[in-house]
Amino acid sequence: MRPRGDPGMFIGHWSAAFAAGAHPKAPHLGTLAIAAQLVDIAFFALAMIGVEHFRFVPGATASNWLMLDFAPYTHSLLGGAVFALAFALPVWLATRSRPAALIAGAVVLSHWLLDLVVHRPDLTIAGVPPMLGLGLWNAPLIEKPLELGLTFGALAFYVRKRRPRALPVAVLCVVLLLVQAIDWFGPRSTDAGLSASLTAIFAYLLVAALCQWVGRSALSGERP
Repeated sequence: MRPRGDPGMFIGHWSAAFAAGAHPKAPHLGTLAIAAQLVDIAFFALAMIGVEHFRFVPGATASNWLMLDFAPYTHSLLGGAVFALAFALPVWLATRSRPAALIAGAVVLSHWLLDLVVHRPDLTIAGVPPMLGLGLWNAPLIEKPLELGLTFGALAFYVRKRRPRALPVAVLCVVLLLVQAIDWFGPRSTDAGLSASLTAIFAYLLVAALCQWVGRSALSGERP
């Protein structure tokens, strides 16, 4: 169960990792899963030490209560680009593959673009107003099926291209559905304390570990 608050999970971010992972020169799926949620991992880590700030406000959006009060480093387009470059560099050093590094960086940057679609206006270009966000979270009858379709459609595309074993894919699907169901329908709280950040980071790392398992089982062989 979601013990304290709503970490604002959004499994649609992993759709970028699944779609990108189908490319023959992409990094390993586990690497791309980290890339897809790197910005939020950094955000909750920074929130734990008081650098960035968020609250849970009932009715902030129809789908969740998350409000970003101060997130210029992780939830600005400029910040996302810096994270993308910072992630692409070690991928390039590890693989010596420019396409792999570019793909990894693009997945990191996709986080801001997907957030722009669903968030209320709490994103920025460079950390200062204007505040941006199209607010699709306020239209759950559109956003929920769109998110599920995007995520599992991209995963199906990855499976068709890479042909991983059925068991790890099935476990990944169950966990993704469970994570999103808890986020959408589980008990909520306005407590934005340490446990909310730790819960979110744990979920991101759990899914990344499962993606690593899926990628390792792919018939196309291991990749970085």
